[in-house]
Amino acid sequence: MTGVAQSSLIGKSAFWTAGASREYSCYSGDDSPLPQCYRKGMPTLFEKICSGEIPAEIVHEDEYCVCFRDITPQAPSHLLLVPRKAIARLEKAGIEDQFLLGHLMLMVGQIAREQGFDQHGFRMVINNGPDAGEAVPHLHLHILAGRRLDWPPG
Repeated sequence: MTGVAQSSLIGKSAFWTAGASREYSCYSGDDSPLPQCYRKGMPTLFEKICSGEIPAEIVHEDEYCVCFRDITPQAPSHLLLVPRKAIARLEKAGIEDQFLLGHLMLMVGQIAREQGFDQHGFRMVINNGPDAGEAVPHLHLHILAGRRLDWPPG
């Protein structure tokens, strides 16, 4: 699948294909609060999507964020909203990110309306850390819709 991003389960490598396959090993199994690839300063998969280096099916884009379809959807409609600024996870955001975090929340509502998710409901999820299901060390918001989403999740 040339030019398509794909991430795997936590604790395993994430792979993508941008011409030729490369392994992108993030979680090294140590107890560090951040994945190894983020600590080394390597660009994350989402930074590469935001920059256009890796293609994605983009549904919204502005100067602060990019929203695209998840290639391993967990619902009939599954979007990822990613800030262009590389913030590892929500807990790593600072007071200087207040505007950006508010912008992301407003964009969830706008994108949901544009996609027609507001008619029957949608769920917005942020995974923070490996135990929460975080697979890419870059803050991102999942927007899920198109089926009944049970509670509690997981």
